[in-house]
Amino acid sequence: MEHLPSHNSLYNDKDYWDERYRIEDSFDWFGDLSSFKHLLDPHIGSADRVLVLGCGNSTLSFDLYCSGFTSITNIDYSSVCISTMAAKHPNCPGLEWYQMDARKLSFSDSCFDVVLEKGTLDAMIADERDPWNVSPETAKTLQCILKEVSRVLCPGGRFVSITFSQPHFRKRHYARRELDWSIQHYSYGSGFHYFMYVMTKGEPLSPQDSELEDKLLKATCPSLTSCLEGSDSEDYLNNIEL
Repeated sequence: MEHLPSHNSLYNDKDYWDERYRIEDSFDWFGDLSSFKHLLDPHIGSADRVLVLGCGNSTLSFDLYCSGFTSITNIDYSSVCISTMAAKHPNCPGLEWYQMDARKLSFSDSCFDVVLEKGTLDAMIADERDPWNVSPETAKTLQCILKEVSRVLCPGGRFVSITFSQPHFRKRHYARRELDWSIQHYSYGSGFHYFMYVMTKGEPLSPQDSELEDKLLKATCPSLTSCLEGSDSEDYLNNIEL
């Protein structure tokens, strides 16, 4: 891909994204809406109030708008991205654009029916070398974002996360009782598969996901750190199909 960074750490660099958005017209991680619409449709309706985290220059929001969605709020921490996307879609009532940090959303509690992210969390952990054990800083960032997502979701609302990350890697971040949601996951694609996770606010974790959380909590205790020993480390970023 033409705009690949020289190092994965740049995925966390605002200047990198600002410059990329100045020169790149559009890019969709993990395919456009048509790639996973069949999985998304049962969990989202055109009247839903939708928040898109880290919208970037993806066509996703405009494609949803063209499909009949009437309330789509887009945020990105790059002001260049937001100004460019707002200028690109000037006559689309209900399609709104805000520069904002996903770690501190400027929205009231329970104000969205759906929060949607596609590749945003992947970019935030792109510099991690071991998906089994991300750094404390990255783990804190992810949990901060997930708490904000849970806060702005209304009861029965859905958080939809689209990623290349397999369940044994990603569920360890999503399976938290404090987030007050259940977890389902699906896959799509041929050859290399991508994953869609749907978290439903107000539904309990399954027994298996509750067990996963308990296991991970025990693993944080010094005397029980052997819980995850023997896990393979891998440079999982090599699997991203750009």
